[in-house]
Amino acid sequence: MRQTDALLDRFLTGLAPLDPVAVWAHGSLAGGDYQEGRSDLDLIAVLREPPAARTVWRLALLHARLRAEPLAAKLHCSYLTPGSAADAERRHLTWAHEQLFRRTVTPVTRRELHSFGRVLHGRPPAGLLPPVPDAELAGYIVRNMREYWRPVVSRPALWREDVWVDLGLLVLARATVTLRDGRLISKREALAELPRLGAPAEVVEDITARRYGDPAPPTEEWLARRAALTRAYLGPAIDTLVASYS
Repeated sequence: MRQTDALLDRFLTGLAPLDPVAVWAHGSLAGGDYQEGRSDLDLIAVLREPPAARTVWRLALLHARLRAEPLAAKLHCSYLTPGSAADAERRHLTWAHEQLFRRTVTPVTRRELHSFGRVLHGRPPAGLLPPVPDAELAGYIVRNMREYWRPVVSRPALWREDVWVDLGLLVLARATVTLRDGRLISKREALAELPRLGAPAEVVEDITARRYGDPAPPTEEWLARRAALTRAYLGPAIDTLVASYS
């Protein structure tokens, strides 16, 4: 993980003049299934004060300077403060997809931080984030599947892209296990769960090969077939999940 460590070192060094209270990793980087060059680097930084205009400018400059690093496009970071961290509905300044915008830190992310968050600097999550009740976590997951993922299944063009196929099926598997068993699982565990949930074997094999292997470029015929298989499975599977846990 040489490139990952180098990027994190540069990021933490660049952030140091702002004297952050804490910097944490979640997602694959913290959960043990990180694949360098393929996984995102999901971070949370807790600043001491709400970012004023000058601080926002400094953060934008920091991320711009990181672009020379090979994995910089995969580094995502939301910026909280001790006074705002407990507000699950608040939209926090976030760098992702090579731009600054605002978004919430979801109950899933908060539960990840409490369960296996990796402290890169400063105080641990337990001292700054309130715990996520099971009912809050389950309610968020059901709403996300019903209100975000189910409508997205109806957009055929998206499902020719690797990222949508991967996320759609993995999110379904992870949501199912969390709602059923009350635990969070890695993407590797989600891939193992998908056959038991009736997911198309060809698509599961495709995701596994691209995440852990080095497959040949896909043909147009396969992209079309994969999209059709994924959508035909995912729509009814989401409907069943939502109906079971609403």
